[in-house]
Amino acid sequence: MKLKIKLIFLITIILGVTQAEAQNTEGWPDIESTTKPWTRWWWMGNAVDKKNIKRSLTEFKNVGLGGVEITPIYGVKGEEKNNLIFLSKEWIELLDYTIKIADSLELGVDMTLGTGWPYGGPQVTEEYAATKLIIDKTLLPKGEKLKLKIQPDNPKEQKSSKLKYLLAFGVDGAVLDLTSQIKGGELVWEKKKSDFTLYEVYIGKTNQKVKRAAPGGAGLTLDHYSQQALDSYVKPFDEAFESLNHKLRAIFNDSYEVYGTDFTPQFFEEFEARRGYDLKGKLDLLLDSVPSNEGNRVRSDYRETLSDLLLNDFDKPWDKWANNHGFKTKLQAHGSPGNLIDLYASADIPECETFGSMPYDIPNFRREKEDVREGDADPIMLKFSSSAAHISGKPLVSSETFTWLRDHFKTALSQCKPEVEDLLLNGVNHVFLHGSTYSPERAVWPGWKFYASVNFNSTNPIWEDADALFGYIARCQSMLQLGKPDNDLLVYWPIYDVWDSYLKGDLFFQFKIHSLNEWLLDTEFYKISKALMSAGYGVDFTSDDFVSKASVENGLIVLPGGKYKGLVIPDCNKMPIRTFNKLLELKKSGANIIFQGMPESVPGYFEYKEKESKLLKLIEDSKDLVLPSNNIIGDLEKASITPESIVDYGLKYIRRDVNGEKVYYLVNHTRTGVSAFIPLNLMAEEVVIYDPLTGNYGKAETRIGNGKTKVYVDIPSGTSLILKSSKVSNVSKWNNYAVSDKPFQLNQKWKLNFITGGPKIPSEIELDELKSWTELGGEAAEFSGSAEYKIEFQKPDIEADNWQLNLGDVRESAEVWLNGKFLGTAWSVPFAIQTGALNDTNLLVVKVSNLAANRIRAKEMRGEEWKIFEEINMVNKDYKPFDATLWAPMPSGLLGPVTITPLKKIQFN
Repeated sequence: MKLKIKLIFLITIILGVTQAEAQNTEGWPDIESTTKPWTRWWWMGNAVDKKNIKRSLTEFKNVGLGGVEITPIYGVKGEEKNNLIFLSKEWIELLDYTIKIADSLELGVDMTLGTGWPYGGPQVTEEYAATKLIIDKTLLPKGEKLKLKIQPDNPKEQKSSKLKYLLAFGVDGAVLDLTSQIKGGELVWEKKKSDFTLYEVYIGKTNQKVKRAAPGGAGLTLDHYSQQALDSYVKPFDEAFESLNHKLRAIFNDSYEVYGTDFTPQFFEEFEARRGYDLKGKLDLLLDSVPSNEGNRVRSDYRETLSDLLLNDFDKPWDKWANNHGFKTKLQAHGSPGNLIDLYASADIPECETFGSMPYDIPNFRREKEDVREGDADPIMLKFSSSAAHISGKPLVSSETFTWLRDHFKTALSQCKPEVEDLLLNGVNHVFLHGSTYSPERAVWPGWKFYASVNFNSTNPIWEDADALFGYIARCQSMLQLGKPDNDLLVYWPIYDVWDSYLKGDLFFQFKIHSLNEWLLDTEFYKISKALMSAGYGVDFTSDDFVSKASVENGLIVLPGGKYKGLVIPDCNKMPIRTFNKLLELKKSGANIIFQGMPESVPGYFEYKEKESKLLKLIEDSKDLVLPSNNIIGDLEKASITPESIVDYGLKYIRRDVNGEKVYYLVNHTRTGVSAFIPLNLMAEEVVIYDPLTGNYGKAETRIGNGKTKVYVDIPSGTSLILKSSKVSNVSKWNNYAVSDKPFQLNQKWKLNFITGGPKIPSEIELDELKSWTELGGEAAEFSGSAEYKIEFQKPDIEADNWQLNLGDVRESAEVWLNGKFLGTAWSVPFAIQTGALNDTNLLVVKVSNLAANRIRAKEMRGEEWKIFEEINMVNKDYKPFDATLWAPMPSGLLGPVTITPLKKIQFN
């Protein structure tokens, strides 16, 4: 256990805010389980036991996590005797014990409804396994009598496939259903006067198995378009959960990785009921090898039907099943072939994810090319999940966070901060780490590891100061879970334009985060959404279904989750008449709806010519009401829908409404600091500033001008603040400081004492100058862990109201004491802490923790094997075999330069 005072209390004392004041209504919201970050908890081989479950959960609690999401996966070599069968009596008893201990620690427990991913397992029979459409075509020349064996052309498909239909298409448009004419697996084709094409339609199986399955969880992947398949799948869980004495919080469904599944046995029947025509007669259009208007329409209908089935026959029943058991649902909809907004909104907690590393223009923010893979955290993509939550009224938006942020053992806390900030800025308020691997005490360092980085647990040196990162996230989320989201604008997502595209003729098209160029980046929807956000508008996205649910109240567009000042319709090609009619209805009722352009047609094949004529006439008759805009932002401002000019200062923001008061989360990812009075779109008697990094807060300096409240903020590059409007607050004033003189470098001798870590503890050393541990040679060069630096220095002969300690280059985090008083943890750029007053003679102690990279490199160079995991074992960021011997040593320790800078309190007129 660390012997350090909680940072939130220490900083408030330094800056003059008492603990009594910290309890008033303008203080930080209570930090509870849900406001803290949670972690995905990998159970390798289910080789878990009560002692290590309790130890692990206690570690999670002590470091500031709020809960776990259990995902059983493949095992560890040599641990087979300890493996437990998923859903066995012993496994359920340990799950129950886990929930019991977690409850006692005020931690929550979620779990995936299966092992590995996607949903599947031994209970999935071939009947209910993931299905695909197989169609073989044969030319039947005129004038020939043929005897044909009816079976799939591909021998691999012959065993598991079943014939659904046998159809013959004539060149004159005739369609013959020959299904009943098959005798003994053969068809006798009599001579015809014209050519025909025979279509053999089979119900095929993808034969995909559960990926990374745990013992007892292996099996076929489930059909995700069938409620009957789902009902069968959950039966073992119904039985197993009956014996639980304690309750899970939520059931999780990971990103849609059910590959190549474009069919379900009742698809043709469902298609006709939903789309209005028999698909059997349009197979020639469906399978057309070149783009065509009618072919694209049939394919659009096919894709929409897949979306409908996934939503209505799987996700909604899954949600209902979980809720009937008293569980919430947590869903990652991305990767699916369906309408992302509607799918995300079907769950209690929509969840997005990030994968890889994003670039940031923050000075001294390290992003070494050799250690990263390019990231997919596009703000527009992230907003699909949060938009679904906002418009449907779901209070929480979660995220799978930090997946492959850096290569194994190379992720610093400082590199996590801007990544998680971008999630928070785009509506996430319930962060899940990816992840933490269960690792028992008997495991030799570095313990059990999941194949994908990052791994957050006590065998990783970043765990030493991870509570600082988690505390930052918790304070941010405590504010971002208050009230309701407060975005001004809706943007309509024209999904039919995607479905109507040829898309290489694929019937199964996935809306994946890894292929945004295929369906998002070049669209008018993306461009206008990005332009609106860049201009300072807060936006949420909406679907056709949610447009249908909208009403108007005092000029505001009302959806189940909130009210909006306007709705922007991007230029799109296809729009259903029902959607356009609803938009007209809303417009006539006083809603601000701005069209970038008019749709040109309706989606789908059924009676499309008649529907298209009706739509075009409707547009013509309504042209005075819905003229296209050639300046959307200008037209929004004419409608008194004004953007936040916060963005003019380079700041990112998100805003929430708390009973009429506003909460702003501001982040500076630019190269320079922002010290200015920034205007907010509100009139507030007072504004309180909160620093989520330190926990400090106080009453801001404000000005009123042009109907806006201006707030003075000082936000260095790489940092953030939270502003909350208030009628009357009784907190102390926020102290703003400015640099009053040059920094003074602390360049005396340093004493360096290695404390905890390995493989061995190096000897104490005195340094004439700061340098990396890798330059010290010997045991220090391969050491990973924590070491303490000490230095005495004299106060500079200069007057100051405060001092700022800047640690320079820190590899990777540092706890700081001055004259025996704990100042806090410097774990992120710019690695600076305000010290308060200095003594004439001062003792500075800095405890630095580095990464595990050098230790694992040395371990592998000695030939010590630690990669003992089943299935994929360990890979690097590029999914190649992991080999740390190829790495260069990573700089470690306090590199400096370390300086102190005098500060003067800013006096405002």
